[in-house]
Amino acid sequence: MTINSEQLTINSYGGLDDGRAVARRKSRFLREINAVISVLARDIMVGLKSPGLIISSLAMPILMMGLLGGSLSQNMSAGIAFDYGKFILVGQLINMLFMTTVMGLTSLVDDHETDFMQEMMVAPVSRYAIVVGKIFGSSFGAVISMIGTLIVGLFMGYTLSVTQWLLIFALSPLICLSAGAMAMLIFGVIKNNKISNMAAMLITMPQMFLSGAIIPINNSSGILLVLNRIMPMTYCLDLVRSVVYRGTAEYDAIVLFNPAVTCAAIVGLTVVFLSVGTWLFARSEKNR
Repeated sequence: MTINSEQLTINSYGGLDDGRAVARRKSRFLREINAVISVLARDIMVGLKSPGLIISSLAMPILMMGLLGGSLSQNMSAGIAFDYGKFILVGQLINMLFMTTVMGLTSLVDDHETDFMQEMMVAPVSRYAIVVGKIFGSSFGAVISMIGTLIVGLFMGYTLSVTQWLLIFALSPLICLSAGAMAMLIFGVIKNNKISNMAAMLITMPQMFLSGAIIPINNSSGILLVLNRIMPMTYCLDLVRSVVYRGTAEYDAIVLFNPAVTCAAIVGLTVVFLSVGTWLFARSEKNR
């Protein structure tokens, strides 16, 4: 079989074009990753220069775990078939990740008012890279709150093993991304500081009570059942509890869903919320 020079030329050009396409895709991917890291690093630096953020991130666990958790533990643990102290410790760990990440995303409003967001929007990167970077940047304070919750729990006599703590820490990026994705549905269109702070509380407080963070929801029904099933914190919390209680006699009494179903629900809700929230955010900035 013979191959003429014209065929060789076509094949060589095709290979060259394929190589250039791969290089362009790789370059674009690296640019998106760099954008995420840049936005994340900027928010962490802002957080480190704001003592109030660090203090509030450490004070919140004292209020939520120390006062609320301690009161509930002393008055609700009687008659419960499992260790309520460990139950609420895990609940408050996830609650802190959600609450602090959502509160951190109120910085989107500040960036809008100072025109910093407009400068980022003209950069040659996708809007998703900007939003994901903001979410992970906001999770810096969330990790501090989570560590503070573990310390408060330790003083109260509630502990987790090193393996359990490492597994929770490994899942924390997914949990923060889920929290931030839901928050983007609101912050994508809000451009007022006072309203954004109120909206943050409206996002986090119902989830704390309805997702099972402090009160078991095994017997929920009606509208309460519907609400907790559409809240991402319900599934994030259940996933973490499936890790913490794995292999224990309390597993069936505490864990609601199969971990595979839980992971699918988290990913599905996160993708939907992040897609819609980012679209609303980009649209509001474009129409400014």
